[in-house]
Amino acid sequence: MKQSILLDGPKFQITIKRLCQQLIENHGDFSNAALVGIQPRGTYLAKRLSKELEIMLGHPVPTGILDITFFRDDFRREGSNPLLANSTEIDFIVEGKNVIFIDDVLWTGRTIRSAMDAIQAFGRAKRIELLVLVDRRFSRQIPIEPDYIGIQVDSIDSQKVAVNWEEVDGMDSITLLTEKK
Repeated sequence: MKQSILLDGPKFQITIKRLCQQLIENHGDFSNAALVGIQPRGTYLAKRLSKELEIMLGHPVPTGILDITFFRDDFRREGSNPLLANSTEIDFIVEGKNVIFIDDVLWTGRTIRSAMDAIQAFGRAKRIELLVLVDRRFSRQIPIEPDYIGIQVDSIDSQKVAVNWEEVDGMDSITLLTEKK
């Protein structure tokens, strides 16, 4: 596989801070807003954003984690294993709040559609927004667009975008993987 680094090092952290500034511009002190990281990899971004927002605002921001396993349209297909479901941790009221879904990569849109179904078990949000670290623009199967974007990547279906997190992968980076021919 050929690897092209799209973002790493200080630029990675600057991108997270820029996303936090945009969130503050739109949601102020977060008195009526909450972050919800989508399992599995959106949770790392949600935790980073939450930590950075707490530094910027001087108080914690409501942050939850949402497991969409049983809401996916492919969870009964061969090869999927619903026994490997993650956990949902939402300890705040969603009803009437502005909920910002957080995910690392937006590709087909199916994960976000599943998250919209899953969040309804916690009440009716006033508004749902989407923040992604990477927007893969040309592969949507469902008409979903992010409100906040770290970077946009124009990639073909055979390519893969990998987001590495310091917490689990040992470094922060976004890499475009392409099969060598």
